[in-house]
Amino acid sequence: MDLYSVVCVRDRATSQKWFEVFFGRPADEIIGEEYLWQAGENAWVVIDDRHVRAARVGGTMITLGVTDLDDILARLSAHGIEHEPVETYGNGVRHVEVLDPDGNSLSLAEAPTR
Repeated sequence: MDLYSVVCVRDRATSQKWFEVFFGRPADEIIGEEYLWQAGENAWVVIDDRHVRAARVGGTMITLGVTDLDDILARLSAHGIEHEPVETYGNGVRHVEVLDPDGNSLSLAEAPTR
């Protein structure tokens, strides 16, 4: 099974730049007017600014599991992208919420190393 999570945005050019910083690379695929970043073996994050998506702008909530949270946050900070405070849950998972320019939530979660 493949997962395509569509993030509805107001302006693709602005969002494309933001997502390139967030993922640390340009889109992995461009299909028509959609820009796709591969987030896992069968998982993709897609940005789409077509008018048909306008009512859904800002309503996305995605959590991505990562292994290099501090490196990602340093890269985001170097580009002026802010984030909420990092929380550490009782099970040791470190979690942080990052909002894109439209208010979509892309959270990052890092499990403790064993």
